[in-house]
Amino acid sequence: MLSTTRTRAALTALAVVAATLLASCETPPPPPPPVVAAPPAPPPITLSSSIVEKASAFRGYMRRAGAIGATFENPDQIQASLKVGVGYEPKQFLSGATAYAAVLALQDPTFVASVRTFAVDPAQRQQVINQLVADPAYAVGFKGSDTAAGRIIDTLNADGVKLYAAGKAVKQAAYDVQRSKWSSLPVLDRDGRLAYAKTMSATPGLADSADMAALQQASMGGAPLVYAPPVDPAAGPGALTASGPRSAPPPYKPLVIRGLAVAALAALGYAGDDKLPLIEAVMAEPASAMCLNMAKLNLYQCLAVAKPHYEDVFCLGQHIMIDTGMCVIKASGAQLPYEPPPPPKPTPAVTKKKPLVKKAPAKKKS
Repeated sequence: MLSTTRTRAALTALAVVAATLLASCETPPPPPPPVVAAPPAPPPITLSSSIVEKASAFRGYMRRAGAIGATFENPDQIQASLKVGVGYEPKQFLSGATAYAAVLALQDPTFVASVRTFAVDPAQRQQVINQLVADPAYAVGFKGSDTAAGRIIDTLNADGVKLYAAGKAVKQAAYDVQRSKWSSLPVLDRDGRLAYAKTMSATPGLADSADMAALQQASMGGAPLVYAPPVDPAAGPGALTASGPRSAPPPYKPLVIRGLAVAALAALGYAGDDKLPLIEAVMAEPASAMCLNMAKLNLYQCLAVAKPHYEDVFCLGQHIMIDTGMCVIKASGAQLPYEPPPPPKPTPAVTKKKPLVKKAPAKKKS
């Protein structure tokens, strides 16, 4: 009995040893995979509130000036319309048009998505930023820049044409209003109204808070702005499609290029308030300001010599509304409205004079 117990104990010990040896021969389980940190999220789309404010001031002026009517019943209406029309400073006005172009470009999903692919890698993002700052035309290389440019061109062109057409009606009113006797009376305080025009032309325009909110939301991919279709959808190689804005092939005007560049920087998260000086440098386009400066100069000269009220109406229609509308159209790169040539002046009938027949001298009587 004792020997049997010892045998069992020995067998048990051998089994334990064998199990231990077998366990030591097994392959250990692989270590858990290393935790891979997710890449940092790209910075959000950012557009400085000052840039949005400039865009809103531009939109506000174009809306107010384009709404000036062509019916004048008294001198006060003329002076009130003049005060609306002179209310923009050329440099800020052009900067506002460029800022508005950037907001419009940020409405193009293809363009924004194409730029955002370069925002993931920090080194690549910085390289693209440097390229855009050095040469704003670099933005034309992104996919979707053609439709973003089409959106800019067509919207600014529509705004410019509206102001231009309203100015044509006001200019015609300068002749029609002369049927009223009061229109021929002299303007009171002519020097004062000229001084006011110069003061307001040096004063930056104000933005509307509600419009600023709408523009800011639109730049972040929110509610879209009201899109204006091309004035002539059948013109050009890129007619308006059912899905949205047309494709406008390059080359583009400087305002369009700089608007695309600012939009690209915003899509890369590099156009916030802390980058405002750099963004304003990208937006600067002194050559395009010459048109607006000339419009202001012509306005001052017109008001300086205008005496009766109907001449003030002419200054308003031609040098404020028509000239400014043409500047916006030119800056967008769209074609100016067709102006039929004036009818030829009638040729006066030429009557041939009969040759004078000299009378023979009378003979002296002998």
